[in-house]
Amino acid sequence: MKPVTSLSELDLNGIYTYADYLNWRLEQAVELIKGKIFPMSPAPSMKHQRISMFLSANIFNYLKSVSANTSCQVFSAPFDVRLLDKRKSKKASKDVYTVVQPDISVICDKNKLDERGCLGSPDLIVEILSLGNSKKEMKIKYQLYEEAGVKEYWVVYPYEESVLQFVLDEKTDKFYLKATFAEDEILVSHIFPDLQIDLAKVFEE
Repeated sequence: MKPVTSLSELDLNGIYTYADYLNWRLEQAVELIKGKIFPMSPAPSMKHQRISMFLSANIFNYLKSVSANTSCQVFSAPFDVRLLDKRKSKKASKDVYTVVQPDISVICDKNKLDERGCLGSPDLIVEILSLGNSKKEMKIKYQLYEEAGVKEYWVVYPYEESVLQFVLDEKTDKFYLKATFAEDEILVSHIFPDLQIDLAKVFEE
């Protein structure tokens, strides 16, 4: 099958699978959410990248320090995460309809990892908002990560210098807002209580 090299070759109202996604060689990065194509924002700003690198480094160093007691690994975008409803079993690529690229993902189950990325829900996802992110897009991601069973979800607002921390309630399978961290406060992870990050350094220019 000839690779698809332009979005104009695709029906933006169509439904696609991960098998289709693997055949795309697009200049513009896209995500696939329940079969629908979502073009991603242009290249992130320097502020966005600085925050991503700092958070990734802190998480990496934390996981390295407890490596004897954890199999968790951290990955930063671009990194494909294929999501299924957590009540469904693992399926073939042709049956996967959602592929996203979170800014940062932490995966603790090594069986979810393969040469193409992650199949299943990460334990922790971090999304850093860009000026181009819409409320609709963030609502879709929130519902998607909740449905997939992501245990902890951080939404970082670079220009407001704040972080919203959502945690999955195991009884209801719904996110709740556990905390809002801002400016110079210490961000404390829910699933990794010893992971503490100084936001003053995260947002430092």
